[in-house]
Amino acid sequence: LALMGALPRFDSYGRIAGASLIPLETLGRPRIDVVMTLSGIFRDLMPLQIRLLADAAYLAASADEPVEMNWVRKHALAYQAAHACSLETAALRVYGNAEGAYGANVNNLVESSRWDQEEELAETYKRRKGFAYGRTGRAEQHTALLQSALADVQLTYQNLESVELGVTTVDNYFDTLGGITRAVRQAKGGSDNTPVYIGDQTRGDGTVRSLSEQVALETRTRMLNPKWYEGMLESGYEGVRQIEVHVTNAMGWSATTGQVQPWVYKQLTETFMLDPQMRERLAKLNPTASARVANRLIEAFERNYWQPDAETLQALRRAGEELEDRLEGIQEGAPA
Repeated sequence: LALMGALPRFDSYGRIAGASLIPLETLGRPRIDVVMTLSGIFRDLMPLQIRLLADAAYLAASADEPVEMNWVRKHALAYQAAHACSLETAALRVYGNAEGAYGANVNNLVESSRWDQEEELAETYKRRKGFAYGRTGRAEQHTALLQSALADVQLTYQNLESVELGVTTVDNYFDTLGGITRAVRQAKGGSDNTPVYIGDQTRGDGTVRSLSEQVALETRTRMLNPKWYEGMLESGYEGVRQIEVHVTNAMGWSATTGQVQPWVYKQLTETFMLDPQMRERLAKLNPTASARVANRLIEAFERNYWQPDAETLQALRRAGEELEDRLEGIQEGAPA
């Protein structure tokens, strides 16, 4: 709302009734165009807020203001001409899943390794999240309009609001923020390096970091921090699975944004796979997840997200084969 230069409007009962625009002379700057994406949960829980955001975008698009001071209107007029649609349709800026559907499915593709090119992730995101929510609160598919809006995006951004959950802790972040970033790059022709920012609102006034900085910070303070991973190992089976989840989520960010620094994979490999004692501990607690850690690090190499030297790669492959052999042996020896 602040970026668009709008405020919520309330009825006499204190309920959200729509939006109102801050006059340009009060705002003191141009209205900034914003594409907003919703999770299925927020869509279900916050219908009034969805209509509020959609109303703000429409009011900005239809305001009789100079387009150089109102980028929402400037883009909406261009989209209206390009798609031969009404201004209200061209002003749609709130996107999400179809009603009753959840997630972008980018996370599932990454976790299952069932994708070949990053463009597949972008297409999946647009197909799943190409439903626009207008002032009525109902969803209508507008994938082509979303494509036009994404081509004008200059940066992508998401708030981080819990000290318990980071961008490498759960896959929802790369599923949504990563997914839209990959879709933006595709809409711009594939060569654009769109900046990605994380607003860490967990302490004080908050801090804005680049995604690369945020992943590096979480890697150092969690994955490579003995206090963190020893705590995970004390949890046994589930703790090792959490380690594997972090590695997979890091690769999800590589696949969707390319903003994971190669040293992340190098140090994860050295900490968890090339240390024989650590590898043994992981395998004893959770043989399946420990083998997946090795396979995910090898997959990251094969997808060109990092380039280990020949000795490191050979050692990683040997570790992966050892864990796979051990897993197969355990499975073969298990009771029917």
